[in-house]
Amino acid sequence: MTDLQHTIRPGKGVQRENNTTPSPATAGTPTGRRRPRRFVVVAVLAILAVLVGAVGPWVYGALAGSSPKSRIAADPPPALFPGTALAPLGARIDAQAAPAHRLMAGWWASNDTRPHDAAFAGWVKRTLPGPPTAAARAAELHQVQELAVTRTTAGVAAATWLETFGKKDIWKLYAHDQAELVPSATGETRKQQLKDMLSMSKTVADALGTRYQQSAPYVLDPTLRTDHTVTKGQLCPCSYPSRHAAASAAARTYLSAYAPHMDAQYHWMQDEIAYSRVYMAGHVPSDITGGTLLGDMIADYFLVTRGHHNPS
Repeated sequence: MTDLQHTIRPGKGVQRENNTTPSPATAGTPTGRRRPRRFVVVAVLAILAVLVGAVGPWVYGALAGSSPKSRIAADPPPALFPGTALAPLGARIDAQAAPAHRLMAGWWASNDTRPHDAAFAGWVKRTLPGPPTAAARAAELHQVQELAVTRTTAGVAAATWLETFGKKDIWKLYAHDQAELVPSATGETRKQQLKDMLSMSKTVADALGTRYQQSAPYVLDPTLRTDHTVTKGQLCPCSYPSRHAAASAAARTYLSAYAPHMDAQYHWMQDEIAYSRVYMAGHVPSDITGGTLLGDMIADYFLVTRGHHNPS
């Protein structure tokens, strides 16, 4: 059993759909009673987010110089979200693979299969579709607002852990697990390639965020996260495309190419991380799909230019 499988194992980190134990998304919700008004629920859970969320980032910061394995071991995951909660957004994530391949065909039509990282980063910034219309984004904000009133203490704990470790550490630990099963030089090369890929996904997503200036849901509606200070006239943090989603898509696609038998677990973790970002009002769904599309394209580029795979 790999390190991350040992840490996140069924019965602890994964709630199966036929499990009668209440999930983080539903536990604590009264039945047969009138639901409290929205602003009361959101305010209370935002306060809980401060209390619960303070622990994970504190542990992470204290261990910042250690390895992903050590950081996750010091702050193991709580129960994460059930598959029924992940499925709708997961379907939208899966749908990005086909357009990613179509867009990448344009790159391969004009470039060889050697690394041209600076040129590729510039091209993908120009090529990735922009965010949806203001009306479509407003409708998505309403979806986030509806989800926010279903938050529970357990759900906030799950989302906080996923936000803390989901951008890099989880994927680096998966790469570490793979490296233990191949020759040392091969494992180290793949870990470095993953690190480079995550760096590119962050750089490109940050640049596009600055270009498009799409405010995070909790900036548009400060009641969604009263643990964050939103000043009058504040525009960002900019949320399109999602950096977490870009990193997860790139890492999942890259790692699955070398360990296809692990794709189901990588896929599950990708969906967990993405859902957590919408759950805590950091993103609307199109931020996730835009980040996923970006990550899928970056992974395709790295697999061809470093892994000698054939262009898709």
